[in-house]
Amino acid sequence: MGKYTLIITEKPDAAQRIAQALNIKGKPKKFEENGVPYYVAQRDKKIVVVPALGHLYTVVEERAGRHYYPVFSFKWAPRHLAERGAKKIRTWVETISKLATDAEEFIDACDYDIEGSLIGYCILKYACNDKESVAKRMKYSTLTKLELEKAYDKPLPTLDFALIEAGRTRHEVDWLYGVNLSRALTLAAKRWSGKYATISTGRVQSPTLKFLIAREKEIRCFVPTPFWTIKAEIQIGKTVFEAEYEKPTIERKTEADEVIKTCRGKNGIIESIQVRKFHQAPPIPFDLGALQSEAYGLFGYTPRRTAGIAERLYLEALISYPRTSSQKLPPAINYRQILKGLAKIPKYKRLTGELLKKSELVPKEGKKEDPAHPAIYPTGNLPERELDESEKRLWDLVVRRFMAVFGEPAIKQSMKVTVDVNGHRFFLRGRQTLKEGWQKFYAPYIRSEEVTLPPIKEGQTLKVRKVILEEKFTKPPPRYNPGSLLKKMEEVGIGTKATRADIIQTLYDRKYIKDERIVVTDLGFDVIELLEKHCPTVVSVELTKKLEEKMEQIQQKQQKREVVIVEAVELLKPTLEKLKEMEQTIGEALSKAIRKARIEERMVGNCPHCGTGKLMILYSRKTGKRFIGCTNYFKGKCKTSFPLPQRGTLKPLGKPCRACGWPTIQVRIKGRRPWTLCFNPECPLIEERKQRLEMQNMRKGSSK
Repeated sequence: MGKYTLIITEKPDAAQRIAQALNIKGKPKKFEENGVPYYVAQRDKKIVVVPALGHLYTVVEERAGRHYYPVFSFKWAPRHLAERGAKKIRTWVETISKLATDAEEFIDACDYDIEGSLIGYCILKYACNDKESVAKRMKYSTLTKLELEKAYDKPLPTLDFALIEAGRTRHEVDWLYGVNLSRALTLAAKRWSGKYATISTGRVQSPTLKFLIAREKEIRCFVPTPFWTIKAEIQIGKTVFEAEYEKPTIERKTEADEVIKTCRGKNGIIESIQVRKFHQAPPIPFDLGALQSEAYGLFGYTPRRTAGIAERLYLEALISYPRTSSQKLPPAINYRQILKGLAKIPKYKRLTGELLKKSELVPKEGKKEDPAHPAIYPTGNLPERELDESEKRLWDLVVRRFMAVFGEPAIKQSMKVTVDVNGHRFFLRGRQTLKEGWQKFYAPYIRSEEVTLPPIKEGQTLKVRKVILEEKFTKPPPRYNPGSLLKKMEEVGIGTKATRADIIQTLYDRKYIKDERIVVTDLGFDVIELLEKHCPTVVSVELTKKLEEKMEQIQQKQQKREVVIVEAVELLKPTLEKLKEMEQTIGEALSKAIRKARIEERMVGNCPHCGTGKLMILYSRKTGKRFIGCTNYFKGKCKTSFPLPQRGTLKPLGKPCRACGWPTIQVRIKGRRPWTLCFNPECPLIEERKQRLEMQNMRKGSSK
């Protein structure tokens, strides 16, 4: 092939786009070696573009074995040497090493952030035989042809070593915490019970779980107290409006009864009308956290799912790089060019046309800046394939938010009408949009209710149709959901924009938490209780935050990686000594918690036959097959049992069948949609399904 420039990218899709953008004529040639794709393009010289598969290298311990701790000596090695299921990484590393042999110039074109910089650095250092010091760096925020050409023609002369050092430190510190603490807990449980179960914890995972436990305790300890609210139904013309009483809550029933008695059967007189006009500024551009929160609120997408969809849209060159903390849109991205591109889509044509008429486009921006990338914005490119529903939704959200930041402020009017009902004041409130401004661009995603009051004047008598007394109870604080938890992590400064969603998912995977409205399981409580009792520094938010700040300082060249690593080890040593000292106590507590958690996972609900037992998933000693059985069987009181599908995973839903009230479970079989299973042989839904199938078969027969 002769001599060439070797470009390293983070993922195969990015490699293809970069090769296409840089090739002068036609399509670049695609080759494949042992399943590893790479592209050959021709520009000023021959270019070979080869992708990674994310991280090809990871931190491993120098000494082999999993049955000891503490572990403080580590090195970087290919992932296939450290992880099960990563065998193909070996082929990837070997192919890149082979391609590096005849390369005369090296360019790192991985995503420009901490993770991307570390991926490129490790490949250049370990797979390309120490080429990290001579490699150049392509920096781009979108995978559009124009920006990729510019990034290639004017690369940074060296890698960003401050960013790389920050990435290395984060991975190494997280590994030191994760491997030591998880191993200490796992081995304690195994040595006590003789059974192996992975119990993980980590530098960010533990403080995050601690937030959830603090909220869970508030909810469980909450004692509701009664209060009363009063509202009136007031008729103006032919329309009835709801008015709130001047006291939002009344703590004594006798006082509330007195108000009702005084107001019953009386008309109201308008005492005053207060009208206020105000401007509502446009929203600011999306950073990743804001996009994840908005997508959760609008579509119910978890932060991890949103990040995945956004990554796909980025690789399709439809939006800019999503893992950003910036709320700024620099003029260099060319606002007008993006809007002209979006104008080719019919549903955006009128809106973009309105913005393009402006003599100057000035976005509303937030305070946060990211030195690597601007806020998330659409590139102006059109989809090259049919997007799935989730991709369409998220792309539309990004497009409309981008347009909205250039909109004029919305002008709103609020009206507060004070109505006197026999000496007691009630408030009627009106809300109206006088000028849409930016809202027309963001319209599908505006969450506000308009209440337009008819023409009225002070002194006017209004008919009070009804005065209503409602007894209510104070409510506990709301549970976190994945969106609000991510926001909390961001507020207190733990984790990063790239890792927070994965940390939340890990808590679910380890069964420390469950449900969308997050509930902490007993296992989650037990793990944190043990850590707080024996090594409180591990769950300290302050400690985690300080380490985050030190890694930020490394990125700013104000701190050295070696110093932070030594500090992390010094903090860990006394903690691990304490865990070793209390190993038997911790092992017993964890083993009991794991056993209890495993039993709870198999509990389906109350037995509908005996009423006192619990239905649970059991396994036959003779056949090994699973079935549903009643716990009272072991006491000789109940023989209730039901068959189960032997394939797929089962998840008790904890809620009754909507038709008969019996317990239900969800069945998931790979390649099929999950379905809900009710055990009641006389459930009305079974008959409905039979009739539906018969009707479908009849239709098929008649069509033949």
